[in-house]
Amino acid sequence: MSKFLKIFAPAGAGAASVLTLAYVLADQFVVDLPAPLRDAVAVQPAQAQDSAPAAEPTPVAEAPVVQVAAFTEASVPSNPGGYGLGREAHPAEIAAWDIDVRPDGQGLPAGEGDVWTGEEVFVEKCAVCHGDFGEAVGRWPVLAGGWNTLEDADPVKTIGSYWPYLSTVYDYVNRAMPFGYAQSLEPDEIYAITAYLLYLNNLVEDDFVLNNENFTEVRLPNEDNFYLDDRLETEFPVFVRPEICMENCKETVEITMRATVLDVTPEEDGTEEAAALAVEEASVAEELPVAEESTETEEAAAAPTAEVAVAAVDPALVEKGEGVFRKCSACHQVGEGATNRSGPQLNGLMGRTIGGVDGFRYSGVFADAQAAGEVWNHENLSAFLADPRGAMSGTKMTFRGLGSQDDIDAVIAYLTSVGGDL
Repeated sequence: MSKFLKIFAPAGAGAASVLTLAYVLADQFVVDLPAPLRDAVAVQPAQAQDSAPAAEPTPVAEAPVVQVAAFTEASVPSNPGGYGLGREAHPAEIAAWDIDVRPDGQGLPAGEGDVWTGEEVFVEKCAVCHGDFGEAVGRWPVLAGGWNTLEDADPVKTIGSYWPYLSTVYDYVNRAMPFGYAQSLEPDEIYAITAYLLYLNNLVEDDFVLNNENFTEVRLPNEDNFYLDDRLETEFPVFVRPEICMENCKETVEITMRATVLDVTPEEDGTEEAAALAVEEASVAEELPVAEESTETEEAAAAPTAEVAVAAVDPALVEKGEGVFRKCSACHQVGEGATNRSGPQLNGLMGRTIGGVDGFRYSGVFADAQAAGEVWNHENLSAFLADPRGAMSGTKMTFRGLGSQDDIDAVIAYLTSVGGDL
């Protein structure tokens, strides 16, 4: 008996393994067969027990989108030369993908949102990456500003400077935002966020309400610089030839432009000599004597003014104000090389005419103050920093204000130290 078990037990186990493997392979083989062959060799499933009532199939129109996997596969005839794979998409499946919004407003859901509701939603769900005012955190995209930079070497492409259509904003937010929680926003929230982004880009006032009815009335500044893709009509006939050319395709080759990156454009005769001459001229210029006496005289003349300005405020208060000013630095710059950003540069703010920075687009209340000849002083700047909207009704600055008078005094001291008098 033991000898029988030693011989036939392993043989039985091996046979069972082979049959199991054959079943798996056969099952996989049958599934992957083309439709005509699969229908010919398919095995009908075993009937359910009489005692178990058959479940009624869920109607397609009533099946929720999240239960797409529960749909029964429909029989779809094979296309000529095809493999007979797949089935027609159900209406609910199509609806789950059909969420795009077009420039003409097609696809927009009913809803509305105002600027200040958009600010609250944006700060809660978007600011961690894009900053409170669309200035961006780290390397995340900047959403506001960048006006008149598209011709620069390093353009700032934002909604207000580059994007073509407002539908692009709504559609992208709807599909992909917030990061990690895509398609979790309600239509009213998306309308509100879009309205707030328009406000940050100086395209609407703070009382603006965006909805599906006035959506197409909004035009972004760079829309006219976009056009429909016409390459099929303009480039395809010119550059695509019936026969592919591999050599001697053009009689002459002429370099009309040069890449700024080295070693990209082939060198021409005399280029190396010209480069060497430029280096030699630069070195000679560096060795030329500088009018040191004149520079020292200018520095000496400017020094007393700077000393008087710094002496007028407490250095410790200035240092504290510099720290508080970090809350403002996302939109305002001070110091050497300061430029206008989402807000104007603040060098020499104290004593300066309100709304008086050239090249910055102020809101109406600032333009009125400039026309009236009003200037910044400790009193009105203190009130503005405490409550911007209350002090200058209609301002486009979205900052809610500093809650501490000590912080306000410190910021004013810091701004005084970088230019201007009390």
